[in-house]
This record gives sequence, structure tokens and C-alpha cells, in this order.
Amino acid sequence: MTSTPSASSDFGPVPQAAGGGSELGDFLKTRRARLSPQDVGLHPYPGLRRVAGLRREELAMLAGVSVTHYTRLEQGRGDGTSEKVLDAIAAALRLSDDERAHLKDLAQPARTTRRTAPPRSHDRVTAATRNLLGAMPDVPAVVLNRANDVLAWNRVGHALLAGHLGFDDPARPADRPNLTDILFLSPQGRDLYQSWEQEAQLAVASLRLVAGRHPQDSDLRGLVGRLAMQSREFAALWARHPVRTCTDGVKHLQHPLVGTMQLTFQSLTLPGSGGQRVIAYSADPGTPSEAALRLLASLSNPDRQAAAPDAQPASDDPEPPGGYEALRETRRPGDPGPTAG
Repeated sequence: MTSTPSASSDFGPVPQAAGGGSELGDFLKTRRARLSPQDVGLHPYPGLRRVAGLRREELAMLAGVSVTHYTRLEQGRGDGTSEKVLDAIAAALRLSDDERAHLKDLAQPARTTRRTAPPRSHDRVTAATRNLLGAMPDVPAVVLNRANDVLAWNRVGHALLAGHLGFDDPARPADRPNLTDILFLSPQGRDLYQSWEQEAQLAVASLRLVAGRHPQDSDLRGLVGRLAMQSREFAALWARHPVRTCTDGVKHLQHPLVGTMQLTFQSLTLPGSGGQRVIAYSADPGTPSEAALRLLASLSNPDRQAAAPDAQPASDDPEPPGGYEALRETRRPGDPGPTAG
């Protein structure tokens, strides 16, 4: 089993924002620090440079704005800043499309004031959505809110992502799983991903983007505060201010029951749900990953004859004691699944 990284892991010390700062100021400083004068075609001033990356004066010159105006932004005073100025700063900092949008969310809070925290009723999954999950018994699917709390999942989605937890846990708010919590705070979450560090970076980058869009969401603030206190790796990644949309991609998994899998995922936002989204996972046809996924579906749905007769684990990992047929007989729907390790 993968051990929990210590405080001396590759993530290094938690970066500290100079002077306390603000979300906007911290974001600008991290992006300014990653560019050198040579990167942008400037001749560096002679003498010792006291800051990493570009100076404020250099960035302001590249963006065509006054140093005073740019300094106000780094102090978190972005109200009234025009789209034109923000676009110029984004271009000077060589921001990605996601980073550009994030800059505008932070600098123009009026854009986000209407995106208030959803009422608690928006954590309720509609019957139509539950029917959708039930109609996909071979496709792992999970319903999440903005803060990545699991509101519902189907049998194979539960078995894929958190079989060590109870299937009915999402129905009880006090026991409701959170996928980001699982990723950073549980050994099962660390062991599930072949490259945990990469998965952690993507999770934080996506959470940063959502938090910038919904600054008034108390659930998001609570999640970030909890993880920053309990996970050094999360705190270090959060301080670096990564930003990235994560609505589709590939997951490289090492599942405790069926071994290695490469699955694609897609995230679909449910209209009128206050930010709920369905994430579904699939494997390329004819691959060992598809066979492993079919096997997992049959193990998580023992009353169905879902698995093809030739379904086998996707790797040379040894079978659990008693074989997969024994697991099928002993593990009933809703029972806690096996733990990694």
C-alpha cells in the first residue's frame, strides 16, 4: 500500500504569500514569479534581484498600465478594472484561457456576486437523476455538488471510487463522502490512482477555478479550510494557485479488486440544480480496461448477470483470497467494500 507522504515530500514547504495578500494578489504574484525578464524579451536591471520572476514595474510596462494601477490589483483592489486592462495583464503574464477567466472572477467580484451558495435543497438529487444512474448499471457514475460532496452514485460508481465506504452514505449528510477528502486524507484514495501527485494537482486546480467563481459558497470555503489544516500536500498545492478546467480526461487507476484500468471521464452539469454534475467513466472497447470494468460491474451488482463469461482482471494482479466468485457471493449490495492494502 502506498504510504502517506511526509512533510518532507516532493511538494516541499508551503509557500507563504507576501504580506498576507488576497486571492487576487496571491494569484498575480504566483504568475509574475514564474516569468523571468528573458522569458518576455526584457533585459534585466543590473544588480541583485530581490524577487523571483518579473518585478511589478516590468509587468506593468509589458501590460501598458501604470505601476500604481497594477500595484492596486496585487493589493486585492480590482474593483473598476476594465476588461481591456485585465486582458492586457493576462497577455503579459501569458495566462491560459482558464487562468484569464479566473483573473477576471477575482478582479471583478461583481461578476460572481450573483453566484451565491445554493440552498440546501440543491443537495437533493431528483428522481430523474437517480433513474439515470440506475439506467447505467455498467457505467460508473456519481453525482457531486460544487464542493465535490457525493450526493448519489450507482453501484459500480461506488465500487470504483470508494468501495470501502457504505453505498448508502451519500443519503446521510453527516456521512456524505467527499471525493477531494478521500483523495487527500484516505489511504484508499492515494492507492487508487497510479499517479497520485498528478491527480492531486488536477483536483486542486479545478477546485481553485470553482472557488473563484463562487466566493460566497460556504461549503467550498469549509472544504478548503479543512484540507489546508489536515493535508500539507493540499496546502502547498493551494498556495501555488493552480487553475484548470477539469470536465473530461483520462484516469489511470490501480483498483484493489480488478487491477489496472485506464478510464475516460466526462462531467456534465445538471441544469437548474445549483451546480450539481454527473461524472461518468468508460473504457475503450476491446481493451483490458473494458474487461476489468465489466468485471467490477458484475461484482458490484451480484444479482445481475452483467459480466461477460471471459471477463478477467486487467492486469496480472493476484485474485483476492477465494477468487472473484467468492467475492461475488460474500459481498452484498450496500456492504462496505474492501479497503486498499
